[in-house]
Amino acid sequence: LARLVVRLIEPSAGAIRLDGTDIAHLPQSALRPMRRRVQMVFQDPNSSLDPRMGAGDLVAEPLRVHRVAVGTALEQRVAELFASVGLRPDQRDNLPAQFSGGQRQRLAIARALALDPDLVVADEPVSALDLSIRAQIVNLMLELQAARGLAYLFIAHDLGLVRHVSDRIAVMYLGRVVETGPAEPLFRAARHPYTRLLLEAVPRLDRRRRGASPHEAGEVPSPLHPPLGCAFHPRCPRATVLCREERPTSRPVGDGVEAACHHPVH
Repeated sequence: LARLVVRLIEPSAGAIRLDGTDIAHLPQSALRPMRRRVQMVFQDPNSSLDPRMGAGDLVAEPLRVHRVAVGTALEQRVAELFASVGLRPDQRDNLPAQFSGGQRQRLAIARALALDPDLVVADEPVSALDLSIRAQIVNLMLELQAARGLAYLFIAHDLGLVRHVSDRIAVMYLGRVVETGPAEPLFRAARHPYTRLLLEAVPRLDRRRRGASPHEAGEVPSPLHPPLGCAFHPRCPRATVLCREERPTSRPVGDGVEAACHHPVH
């Protein structure tokens, strides 16, 4: 999904809309200005940063490629980006291997912000980091969002993190969005059975007060060969014949939430 949004891989069908423009079918000539607006922070900074380039050159490269700055202006811009993510000026010549995991992700964030994008796609940006570092990187990203007016497309499996960073949430199952809505209503009273299942799987000290987890049966089907009808129906306790025969479309279910379910939870 993340690579589709930034057009690192080509979509086979459908649309990707940014401010009303379908960027999924932009010609190559139109991709350069689009990529100035949409940047990406990858899951693993070890594999996303060129190990042979110095840190300063890694951050400067997008500025050079897009001819945003040269000479003294380029050096000043790199220094500003280093400072914004908490890296020191004397680290500009260091190779990625000379940084810690958290510092490498800070470097990746600085590189993503170099072109002042409108949207940053963050693909599991802290899952490869030590637990002690994750909060630092997440808080840094939120501070940068507030300071720069950024929008994030934040992809994650950690529901606590999702709740902390999100204004709106889209829940996906086997490659399809099954529920969307504002973060708090969705966490407070999810309407799709799969979202309920995810939330009930989170360990809680008050589990007895909340009741037992919903029934879940069977293995997760292959996303390459999803079941007919609703893809979740083989594992859903609310499934009916309709669910097996007809794929549901997304519809409003209250509190600004939409769910693709024939029998949403109330």
